[in-house]
Amino acid sequence: MLEIKGLNHTYDGSALINYPDWIVEEGNHAIILGYSGCGKTTLLHLIGGLMPPKEGLLKVAGEDLSKRSNASLDQFRGENIGIVFQKPHLVRSLTVKENLTLAQYLGIKKTNSNQVNQVLEKLGISELANRKIHQISQGQAQRVAIGRAVINHPKLLLADEPTASLDDENCEKVINLLKSQAEETGATLIVATHDHRVKSEFKNQLVL
Repeated sequence: MLEIKGLNHTYDGSALINYPDWIVEEGNHAIILGYSGCGKTTLLHLIGGLMPPKEGLLKVAGEDLSKRSNASLDQFRGENIGIVFQKPHLVRSLTVKENLTLAQYLGIKKTNSNQVNQVLEKLGISELANRKIHQISQGQAQRVAIGRAVINHPKLLLADEPTASLDDENCEKVINLLKSQAEETGATLIVATHDHRVKSEFKNQLVL
């Protein structure tokens, strides 16, 4: 599912970030660990096709993302990758259900109301379907963000610091939820975090 070799990246005026070679098999659950500022989020964004790498090999689902244009990366991400960002970035003017329907539309999928309802039910937030984003809690919004990430049955599910601001009980719940949703859709799961509470949940670990 994922192959990284000789990968590095830099932002204008910043130091070069060199990443270790790494392989994540299809259907595997893996974690990227490291202190804040070490390049975890950057690596997740590279894997997610949000930007092209400066140098090196980066293959996702057999596709070499290092050779794709920005427009091509956008299309590939919409068809193959679901991302749970640190902040939900939900559309506040839309309802919970409409946010998931929008994700279907942007992912070049047919909008399917029944599928949206099924995802909301599995996440335990069916009763929130018609509420606007400002009418739900932060924890509920996080579940909506997970639902948006898995609605199109991605091959790869990425989560950036999903437990950083959570207590121990909710930390465990969110990791279990991500795992169950990845297994439900047959996706490979990669979590980037500095939260060592979840380290033991993943056998495949990349430490930066």
